[in-house]
Amino acid sequence: MSYGHPAAESPSQVPVCPRHPDRTSYVRCQRCGRPACTECQRAAAVGFQCIDCVNEAQKRIPAVRSVYGGAVATGRPLVTYSIIALCVVVYALQLLIPGNVVFSAGAFNPAFLDPNLGQFEPWRTITSAFLHSPGSFLHIILNMYTLWIFGQALEPLLGRVWFLALYLVSAIGGSVGYLLLTSLYLPGQQLTGVVGASGAIFGLFGAMLVIQRNRGGQTRQLWVLIGINAVVGFLIPNIAWQAHLGGLVTGAVCAAIIAYAPRGSRQGTLQGLGLVLVLAVLVLLSVIKVAVG
Repeated sequence: MSYGHPAAESPSQVPVCPRHPDRTSYVRCQRCGRPACTECQRAAAVGFQCIDCVNEAQKRIPAVRSVYGGAVATGRPLVTYSIIALCVVVYALQLLIPGNVVFSAGAFNPAFLDPNLGQFEPWRTITSAFLHSPGSFLHIILNMYTLWIFGQALEPLLGRVWFLALYLVSAIGGSVGYLLLTSLYLPGQQLTGVVGASGAIFGLFGAMLVIQRNRGGQTRQLWVLIGINAVVGFLIPNIAWQAHLGGLVTGAVCAAIIAYAPRGSRQGTLQGLGLVLVLAVLVLLSVIKVAVG
């Protein structure tokens, strides 16, 4: 809400705050000259300004952007901490609610993307990334520790919005990777669920590779880390290496779109359209896989 400049006051007229007409104020804004009560005063370099002038000035200040176009995320990596907190809360619910209800409600299996089976639940491609094996504390501990390490590096660089988008799209990419590289559900086959943030975290691995390459940094240690995790995924049973691969590729593609989008006024639009295109490709691949079998 803004106010016009008042007409000249007569000597007998008592100045009142435009926002609070019941309050007398002899302090005037240094910019517009209007009276401002104590609630509407903001300290300036010289004297005070009213809240309307301060808000108007802030609108003219361009938002500080990172090199990749996202709003600069100062302070703690809030998105990273929020994802970790959500995963921990969901894991606690898995342990506290009997009957494996939480696991069954959110785990992913290719069968849930086949409408012919009568249980089409595509949201599981994301919900499964916030669940973890209830019988293994090590599963969630390692994933959350890795997320903490990479989140602190990537979130400030990309900005909170792009980091969150990258994480969620990578989670979906992990589920689609598992769908593409495993057999569809067959009648009589036991329905097993896939859970874990590993697909999304491998997306962060892929993103870090691209970002480091874009910034001219070293990537040798990252390749070693990815190689070790890939070998572990093949050697230890019950690890969905397909989801790791899907998340890794998706994260790298998303990061490339964010990092190499032309800079300028349309940078954010191009980045957003690019990520939407990635989602569309993932959906198309899923539809083709389900149709072909």
